[in-house]
Amino acid sequence: MRSIAAAILFSAAFLPAQQSSRIPELLADLAKVRTPSASILSPDGNYVAWVAPGTAGDQLHLSSSNGAGEDRVLSPGGNELKPACASKSPTWGPDSKTLAFLSNCSPDGKRQKQWELYLWTASDNRFQQLTTLKGALAKPAFSPDGHSVAFLFVENATRAAGATSAMKPPAGVIGEDGIEIQRIEKVDLADHNLQSGVTPANLHVYEFSWSADSQNIAFIGANPPGENNWWVAKLYTLSVKKAGDACDGQGCRAYYTPPSVIVDPQKASGPLHGLQIAVPRFSPDGQTIAFIGGLMSDEGSNGGDVYLVPSTGGDARNITEGRKSTPAWIDWADNTHLVVSEHQRGKAHLGILSTSGSDMPIYHLTLPESIGSGQSAMSVSVSIPSKKMAVIRQSLNMAPEVWAGEMKNLKQISHLNDTLKPLNGKAESIEWKNENFDVQGWLTLPANYDPGKRYPLIVSIHGGPSSEITSRYGGEPALFSALGYFVFQPNPRGSYGQGESFTQANRKDFGYGDLRDILAGLDTVEKRFPIDTDRVGVMGWSYGGFMTMFSITQTNRFKAAVAGAGISNWQSYYGENSIDQWMIPFFGSSVYDDPAVYARSSAINYIKNVKTPTLIIVGDSDGECPMPQSFEMWHALRDLGVTTQLIVYPGEGHHFADAGHNTDRLERTLRWFEEKMPAQN
Repeated sequence: MRSIAAAILFSAAFLPAQQSSRIPELLADLAKVRTPSASILSPDGNYVAWVAPGTAGDQLHLSSSNGAGEDRVLSPGGNELKPACASKSPTWGPDSKTLAFLSNCSPDGKRQKQWELYLWTASDNRFQQLTTLKGALAKPAFSPDGHSVAFLFVENATRAAGATSAMKPPAGVIGEDGIEIQRIEKVDLADHNLQSGVTPANLHVYEFSWSADSQNIAFIGANPPGENNWWVAKLYTLSVKKAGDACDGQGCRAYYTPPSVIVDPQKASGPLHGLQIAVPRFSPDGQTIAFIGGLMSDEGSNGGDVYLVPSTGGDARNITEGRKSTPAWIDWADNTHLVVSEHQRGKAHLGILSTSGSDMPIYHLTLPESIGSGQSAMSVSVSIPSKKMAVIRQSLNMAPEVWAGEMKNLKQISHLNDTLKPLNGKAESIEWKNENFDVQGWLTLPANYDPGKRYPLIVSIHGGPSSEITSRYGGEPALFSALGYFVFQPNPRGSYGQGESFTQANRKDFGYGDLRDILAGLDTVEKRFPIDTDRVGVMGWSYGGFMTMFSITQTNRFKAAVAGAGISNWQSYYGENSIDQWMIPFFGSSVYDDPAVYARSSAINYIKNVKTPTLIIVGDSDGECPMPQSFEMWHALRDLGVTTQLIVYPGEGHHFADAGHNTDRLERTLRWFEEKMPAQN
């Protein structure tokens, strides 16, 4: 298939693109947006360590949490005014006077290929390189006693861990050769001794957290390959006290007591059975572990209910059953209360939840925005003693910035985008009812909107399906709005935001109930706003790419379509992708046991219904939604005489990494709709 992909690519993707006169200008404006990737509050609440793009890559900043004082860049090598290298992933020591982070700086301040773990101490402004490794480091975390820093590490990594990065070209014994395993490693700060292989070589670790006494770690792990088995991962605990040394002719390595399984969702009874787990957190007294459990379609896109389990093992207890929102991130406030960040009908909600499941109404905040701190999805960085937090906030009309302070008195810390003005028009939350479901979505109006005129509309369907569209700055909605389009982003059944039953409502029903929700929402928008129904298009990526492919087989309502990284044939997809474990919770069984449920949702089986001109985009190294799925759809449309084009980007996985490819993808998407359903009559 690679030779076919290359032929398609070089015959199409690298030809000069025909451009609207405004598209280059809009893309240039969008490129000016600087988005922070981390905002971590010091334990005493006085400082925020935050990361944002700079001239030499991501830069680590230090600011006062009260919004006043100097914004300082921390960079190894002493050249803080013009750093020649990048830093990221900060984690505070418990004394609020030390900071560990990853950097690709050498000790003399020059850029190197390898990211390493560094330590900065405030008292002497000293930077110390703690590791000299060959591989990929991620997610450093200080132990609560301040004596060590643990992190995730893939030795001799050839790619970033996870299913969304570009897969390696297949070679050797498939499924056996070249498996890369992510493990926990730890550096003791007293002697800078690296304790490697804290977790076993046969477990891939996705995330972890320390116990308050610094003696144990809770982690989510599974047998390799890691990109596939997250959907059957278990909750483990592990003592970080070295059990002894194993020596051979090459030296000695520490070994540890094997980890204990605390929760195995595949064996669990009740509503957790067969679901996914994430965000493990020890209670302050070490007696309980809280975690998120739910139907999740992507590692890192967390959502579900909050469960509590004894740290020694036992039955997990759901404390949010029936909740009409979707918790995504948690941390302990004390032994009987949790800080919770959750999806709530397209908005972000922060609150305090007791271990009995009741809310503390005094401590809550609802924001019509997207939030995060860089730690995990929808996370915030909290200092319980100071009652402060740090968070990155953004919405369709508010550029991303770091904010900090008390929950209801947040102050802007960064000023990366103060001079920017939104490209798009006003954004509104839209709600409607369909088949006993309350459904929500976001509508972005055209820039310079005139209610006396009629406008085209793009329906943009999110990936997942276990995900949610929240209000975010820039991106495709802003670009289309600037060009004179409405953009409708629905959160149909299967999405987060309205509880676990809503998320699970599209199991074994892909493309049917969720599409009916979307079309009912489109009906609502068309009744309320001046939409030209002859100029309505549809687009999406990943699950949204599948929904785009499937929707044009079910209705001719859409006049143009762009399907990114989609799935056209669930039956063939099952045997092509690198993540088949994700399908069982959604389809109920494998394709070999129940092919009919897969066939029912396959666009290719209804392909003769399609009339819609369709652009198809994919990366040639996508393991989540492999390129042959896009090729199969394109091939069928071409043979049936439907206007279509396939663009395959070399070296790209499910999430594109190359900035030039992302720009080209956006440009071609905009041009496709401009040609097929222009904003101007």
